[in-house]
Amino acid sequence: MPNASDAPHLPRSAAIDAYGNGGFAFAGMSHRGSLLCLPDAVWAWDVTRPEQIDKYSLARVFEAANSIDTLIVGTGNAVWLPPAELRNALRNVRVVLDTMQTGPAIRTYNIMIGERRRVAAALIAVP
Repeated sequence: MPNASDAPHLPRSAAIDAYGNGGFAFAGMSHRGSLLCLPDAVWAWDVTRPEQIDKYSLARVFEAANSIDTLIVGTGNAVWLPPAELRNALRNVRVVLDTMQTGPAIRTYNIMIGERRRVAAALIAVP
């Protein structure tokens, strides 16, 4: 079984150039499916619905928490209220959680990385 660190990823952060049709465009590439954007890499993320977001699906965020101040979660086209348990777990590692639909999440993420802020984004792909 392949190691999780062997999963396809871009070994640096990148702005999101476009989204829709079930995927994203960034760094001159395209990806179908959801993305987890960390300060040092962009990863494929196997979440398709907000209800799947938990400390396990966000394990890479928790591992990188020392380099993240804010986690922006793009919830697709849905509005999602994160469970208190997840919000508290992130607060315990000093990461602020901000949830919104994927379009506004991408715009906010792109502005924040442009400002060189310590930000991560978990983005659910939209149709």
